[in-house]
Amino acid sequence: MTRKFFGTDGVRGTANTYPMTAEMALRLGAAVGRYFRRDGSNVHRVVIGKDTRLSGYMFENALTAGLTSTGMNVLLLGPVPTPAVGLLTPSMRADLGVMISASHNPAHDNGIKFFGPDGFKLSDEAEMEIEALVEAGVEPAQARNIGRAQRIDDGLFRYVERVKSTFPEGRRLDGIKVVVDCANGAAYRAAPEVLWELGAEVVKIGVSPNGLNINENCGSTSPQTAAEAVVAHGADLGICLDGDADRIILIDETGKIADGDQLMALLASRWAEEGRLKGNALVATVMSNLGLERFLAGKNIGLERTGVGDRYVVERMRAGGFNLGGEQSGHIVMTDYATTGDGLMAGLQFLAEMVRSGHRASTLAKQFETVPQLLKNVRFSAGQAPLDEVKVQAAIQQAEADLSGSGRLLIRKSGTEPLIRVMAECEDEDRLNAAVAQVVEAVQKAL
Repeated sequence: MTRKFFGTDGVRGTANTYPMTAEMALRLGAAVGRYFRRDGSNVHRVVIGKDTRLSGYMFENALTAGLTSTGMNVLLLGPVPTPAVGLLTPSMRADLGVMISASHNPAHDNGIKFFGPDGFKLSDEAEMEIEALVEAGVEPAQARNIGRAQRIDDGLFRYVERVKSTFPEGRRLDGIKVVVDCANGAAYRAAPEVLWELGAEVVKIGVSPNGLNINENCGSTSPQTAAEAVVAHGADLGICLDGDADRIILIDETGKIADGDQLMALLASRWAEEGRLKGNALVATVMSNLGLERFLAGKNIGLERTGVGDRYVVERMRAGGFNLGGEQSGHIVMTDYATTGDGLMAGLQFLAEMVRSGHRASTLAKQFETVPQLLKNVRFSAGQAPLDEVKVQAAIQQAEADLSGSGRLLIRKSGTEPLIRVMAECEDEDRLNAAVAQVVEAVQKAL
């Protein structure tokens, strides 16, 4: 059975367009409320956070209406990072956590992510059950059992204190200048505050959200502005977060950008040296560079590959007892500290290593030489299935044959946007470019 409107990270799409409508949010709220309030009592509660998108007000109200209609009591956090919802759901003894965000997507998109009472994202099986409840309809609670809603004013403070607690005790960031780009998103207050309280000199950008400028030419998907700021201000490090602050991209003091693979390599090797790396392995997706795999093998550290999506990384980590994983895109999951990717926590781990080792960011952020990698996206419309076309499949088979023995090819549909992603790696860049080009051309012709 396939899911109808849940993707790799909750429900996502353009605001006011199916499935991201107020009506669907109302139905989703009622369905997930019924799913978690099965015993009929009125002691159940749900924590709701959001990023800074204009449509967040609409979805927050619609979800609250749906949830309270089934008897759930709603605790509203306001704008907080996604990992804050994962942390505060079990802390506040809630049965459910909800984050309203489309992460790195532009402002016109939005999404709804669900967390269970343990603070981890829901499984595919749970999401399918909720979909079935949405389609079947949910009987509302009796009038006397309707839930209540209230604002939680100190949710952000609780998160800030939790994040600071992950930085090594007794160490400070005195003398370190950090550029932090908050993408005009959910961490626009938390990230600069954490860094400043730990002693850093902070240069803030992307901290003026207006509901429409989240991820707009800033943040982890557009790190060039922050890179320029690092050089202009003579900063020691740049930290770029995305709209909901669950991913990070680093910038060294020269303005060079480092992705999640380099940060995972640093943390995995350091934790292995300290005996902290559970299972002596890192969990990463099929998108992570071959250079990372070779680097880890050279240090006798295993690499567990999963499908794309931090949720699948976390599922493998929990199943195998691992405590470090993530994605090349910057989701860094450290289950010793958090239940999902946390860009700010990951940035603090990098800064802690700078303080401990005395090395500059440019040294720590270049752990291995990457194998040349090329990723191209092809947008498609609803109802189109280009990967099912015979000519596209033939082009993929030919590209795989061309790269055989020297590289790899990965073709997939994005779980968060209507895109076909074509990625390849190969030491020979001419063969790399040719392989990607022939698949992209075949997909475009099919469309």
